[in-house]
Amino acid sequence: MKKQMNIVVVGLGNIGSYFYDYLVKNKNTIFNKTNTIPNILFVSAKSFTKKRNIMPPKKIWLKNFLSSTKIKEVDIIVELIGGAEGPAKKLVFEALKNKKHVITANKALVAKYGDILSKIAEKNKVNFEFEAAVCGGIPIVRAIKEGLIANNINKIYGILNGTSNYILSSMDGDKLEYKDALLKAQKLGYAESDPTSDVNGDDVASKLKILTALAFNSFINNRTILVEGIKNVDQIDITNANNLGYKIKLIGVAETVKNKIIQRVHPALIKKNSYIAKIDGVLNAVIVESKPVGKTVLQGDGAGPGPTTSSLISDLCSVLRGNIKFPFALPNKKRKILAFENINNKKFSAYLRIDVKDRHGILSDVTKVMAENKISVKRLIQNPTINKKNASIIMTTHEAKNSSFIKLLLILKRKNYIINIPKIIRIENV
Repeated sequence: MKKQMNIVVVGLGNIGSYFYDYLVKNKNTIFNKTNTIPNILFVSAKSFTKKRNIMPPKKIWLKNFLSSTKIKEVDIIVELIGGAEGPAKKLVFEALKNKKHVITANKALVAKYGDILSKIAEKNKVNFEFEAAVCGGIPIVRAIKEGLIANNINKIYGILNGTSNYILSSMDGDKLEYKDALLKAQKLGYAESDPTSDVNGDDVASKLKILTALAFNSFINNRTILVEGIKNVDQIDITNANNLGYKIKLIGVAETVKNKIIQRVHPALIKKNSYIAKIDGVLNAVIVESKPVGKTVLQGDGAGPGPTTSSLISDLCSVLRGNIKFPFALPNKKRKILAFENINNKKFSAYLRIDVKDRHGILSDVTKVMAENKISVKRLIQNPTINKKNASIIMTTHEAKNSSFIKLLLILKRKNYIINIPKIIRIENV
């Protein structure tokens, strides 16, 4: 008799519908690779009557999605609702407590509750799989948990959000302002109608927290992390960066510095000839630095129904094969409580843009304030005129502590010659 596992798919949006359709059409292929039949027992979503590209039979429609956690015949629940709270949280917690395997693409949920959910899954000897929660179709979670298992990771970084990367690429390649680039991304379906979590860095932060826990065998740290988005980057900054030999990218970085972990998400100037600088459009790229292998690079589509389904099916096949694994690679009791630190003492070179009234002595005053905060000028661009009364001071600096740059901003903001909030974008050597 052929082995079968019964699946409930909860959430039939773009990703849920694509996943359902793929599973139905590729049932035999999955069986051949796992020796187990993936049987969709039920599906559930907000509305049965909503127009979709797929039409699941009415007999498998489940009105109360939470009831799936109590049905004895259900083996696997695929959560595709989204969000860290509400229905998704209730479903996943109840499913694991009732000894159902869970597969999810919900990065916000994993970043916030991953440690607790991991503990429940381990206790009940079921899988909690979340490959699809980080970078769409790039198999970075499995790479860290299995492919790089022999390695001691010291840094993981990259471009982890396709929406923000597409916007910055459009601003650079098409010379668009931020708002126009965002509108273009929305029209093409690369950005949500509410793109907040993508453009303010929260999406990258969620992914980075998960990757940090996996890479360093630690618990998830939701407190000590710098998160800055791209909304303040404009066409002037893009042009200046190009003139200086850089591209602007939104990056996520987790690294060990003096036995402490620093997590940060922010726009950065990256040398044009760098690998990361050449990742354009909706692509994601993750770089892992470790020993003994050295540098490992994974690149691919970071979002969308196809790439996400690729990761969901990967997780599903792992469960169908009967592999009970620890969600974060190690048993909870062996995961480390590591020291996390903010970026105050970390040193950066930086790009400074200070829009000022065009008066005698201002540049001298700016450099004096910089010197008082132990920041020195590396390169100064001749003040390009904004109009007859105003000017813009553009410079790059030598390395200085992040805390020094914060102090500099606070002091400059109070100067009566400042006409816009001064900008600091860190320069990253990757």
